[in-house]
Amino acid sequence: MDKMWAGRFQKALNKEADDFNSSIHFDSKMYVQDIKGSIAHASMLVKQGIISAEDFNEITDGLSSICDDITSGALPIDMEAEDIHMFVEAELTKRKGDVGKRLHTARSRNDQVALDIRLYLRDEAVEVNELLYNLIEAILEQAKKNQDAIMPGYTHLQRAQPITFSHHLLAYAMMFIRDIGRLSDAVKRMNYSPLGSCALSGTTYNTDREFVAEKLDFYGITQNSIDGVSDRDFCVELLSCFSLIMMHLSRFSEEVILWSSWEFKFVELDDSYTTGSSIMPQKKNPDMAELVRGKTGRVYGDLMSLLTSLKGLPLAYNKDMQEDKEAIFDGIETVKECLSIFAPMISTMTALKDNMYKAAQKGFINATDLADYLVKKGLPFRSAYKIVGQIVAKCIDENIVLDNMELSEYQKFSDLFQNDLYEEISLETCIKKRISAGSTGYESVEKQIEYVTEFINGKKDIY
Repeated sequence: MDKMWAGRFQKALNKEADDFNSSIHFDSKMYVQDIKGSIAHASMLVKQGIISAEDFNEITDGLSSICDDITSGALPIDMEAEDIHMFVEAELTKRKGDVGKRLHTARSRNDQVALDIRLYLRDEAVEVNELLYNLIEAILEQAKKNQDAIMPGYTHLQRAQPITFSHHLLAYAMMFIRDIGRLSDAVKRMNYSPLGSCALSGTTYNTDREFVAEKLDFYGITQNSIDGVSDRDFCVELLSCFSLIMMHLSRFSEEVILWSSWEFKFVELDDSYTTGSSIMPQKKNPDMAELVRGKTGRVYGDLMSLLTSLKGLPLAYNKDMQEDKEAIFDGIETVKECLSIFAPMISTMTALKDNMYKAAQKGFINATDLADYLVKKGLPFRSAYKIVGQIVAKCIDENIVLDNMELSEYQKFSDLFQNDLYEEISLETCIKKRISAGSTGYESVEKQIEYVTEFINGKKDIY
């Protein structure tokens, strides 16, 4: 295939250099957006009298048929082409002759590429947004089912205080709600059309950039033509959003991996989302969660790769910017893949409530409540803290828990202890007494469930 820019050159491009320069093997996935953008551009050209109505009809007919044929498989994309933009234009010219050559009037590949990537990322962000909502719904349903499941809450991976499993799960729902907000904000900043910036300095034709922006559902146009073709902030920002999503998924994965181990046995993953061992028949491995945890580093790498590629580029367009696509495309595909597998894995997970409760009993996680009991009786907190620490040490020596120690033994440490202490330090009471907003208390968790439910029911478009 002849290069569109071949007129200036005396020799053909070296084959290895041509392959190195080509981006068709990864930007071909943008063919729908490229054709959509070209149809909008042609609409503007005919509106402004730059091309005739007859040429417009031929161009749009040709572009629509190309899109249909690529989608159906009737037209294979030529991987010898330089990029998807040149492939579509060459195919249009093949089908429509000189009329097809009029399409590129008043635009450059620079602003065409900048437009296509925005359109593509906007479409993909809509899918990521949908997958995030699906995951939040899966978490919400598990939270509703496990409001009565008491488990140890941890700090430093040491048993700390009693919480409900529902409360713990809802913490992740809040993270993913923030991720939706960040993603929406990023898309809103991205949603401005660069088309009409041309190579970098605009055009001498009487174009109507706002018309094209409106046709393509943008909020408006980029205000500086140099910035319009050289800006890739939106790619970096989206990859930052994806990195945070993956970080949250990875933290969740780590806990699922721990919880499903024999050492914890707080949850049972469905067989559909686990694998076995080739040599150890007893194994049930949380491979899906482990893969999500592992793929997090991959998305981080995509972000760092793009930041590094952009850091030294002078304005305006440079070929280095071709490197944006593989990084952002990989980030998108990885996030979508992980979210798609994670939601059903959580939906089908079973909470082992008895195991959680037994672990909560053994960890002295009601020790703070025992200290609070003494404070309510009039003892300063630091004094109460010291006494309870001594009591815990005694329980550890005698292999008993706070709930089982005799009242007479308690009274050796303080005569403030009475029979009512047992009710005060029961795990159920410890949960009920957490009355602050956002706490693990039953009423608070119910309000958190209502909050997440309202968020899901109030679902909005991403832009």
